Parts: sequence; structure tokens; C-alpha cells
Amino acid sequence: MEITVLHQVMEWNEDVSAEVRATLREKRVCLINVMGSPGTGKTSLLASLIAQLRGEFSIGVIEGDITGQIDAEKIAALQIPAVQLNTDGACHIEAMSIQNILPQFDLGNLDVLFVENIGNLVCPAEFDIGENFRITILSVPEGDDKVKKYPLMFTDTDCLVLSKCDMLPYFDFSMKTVQEDYRGVNPEGPLFPISNRTGWGVGELADHLRRRIRSELS
Repeated sequence: MEITVLHQVMEWNEDVSAEVRATLREKRVCLINVMGSPGTGKTSLLASLIAQLRGEFSIGVIEGDITGQIDAEKIAALQIPAVQLNTDGACHIEAMSIQNILPQFDLGNLDVLFVENIGNLVCPAEFDIGENFRITILSVPEGDDKVKKYPLMFTDTDCLVLSKCDMLPYFDFSMKTVQEDYRGVNPEGPLFPISNRTGWGVGELADHLRRRIRSELS
């Protein structure tokens, strides 16, 4: 599958996110913004979620990276439409870039569009890209202090995924600390501990997303 590589044009325009949202609402496409640090397992989790959800939904993916197309190649290998967005140094994706990319997809035959944002716990949280909802991934090796250090990322998310839980025996990581800190900034946000390597917890997360996507598309 051929991969289109586009480059982000930095242009601040708050109205663009509303335009993106309106376009996707008209086409009945649910846009999901996936955020987290580099190495937290965003692409691997997307591949697992695609396997769980593709029987019901037609899925596309926008892969955001500063440069390269490694992650887009992994998604395209699953026979999923994927477009690589290179930000050329920018630490986040902007709504303008999403708007420019949408014509690369057959939106009339798409139900869900995942956006894997740039690996970063700061900038992506500040930019509305027209998404229906956000998923934040925090991995066990990153440490249990990240909610306190980067509260906006966890306050403005609709769902927290705690990944690489198979690594809990090898790290000084307190699940209780993360749960309490998360409840402090996002009392209603669901939290899903998972291990993408073993598959533990991924089905429960996929079921949650399935219900949320159905609600957004109804």
C-alpha cells in the first residue's frame, strides 16, 4: 500500500478545528486523537485496536511524527488507509494539517479516523484538532508521577490507557498513585490498564471505544 507523506504548515487558526469537526460530522466520521510520550506504545495499541474494531468500523489512520514514516508503514501493512504527517520539528499536530489531510481519505467510506499525535505530554494537549474525543496513553516505564507533572494532558483527555502493565513487577510504579492523581484532575474519566504484549485489558478498552464510537456516529 502506497503511503502519502505530507508536511505540516504551521498556521494558528482556532476556527479550523470547528471546520474539521463540521466536515467529519457531515460525513459521519469519528475522529479520535491518540496522545502520549514517545515509546509509550501508541502505534502498537492502534494495531491491536484496529484488529478488534475493523469488523464493525471502516478505519483510517493519520500518523504524526517529526520525520519519517515508520509508523505509517506499520499501519498500512494491516491494509488500513494511512497518511503520514511530518511536522518537521513541531511538537504537536494542528487542525489546519488535519483539514489538509482529509481529502486523502475516502470519507464517505470511513467510520473512524485515528490520529496518532506527536510523542509529547505537553503541546498536543493544548491544540484542538477537531476530534470527537481524546485518548491519552501512559506507560508503566515512564513512572507514576506524570499526571502531577503534566496535568493538562490528563485533565483534557476522555480516556486514560495505562500501557505496558506486564512491566509492573520490574518498575517502582504505584497504580494507586496514578489512579488518585487522575481522579484528582479528571474525576469522570475512565482508566484502562492494559498490556498490549499479552493482550490483557485490550478487549475491555476496545469495547469502551466501540460504545463511544457508536454514540458519536448516532
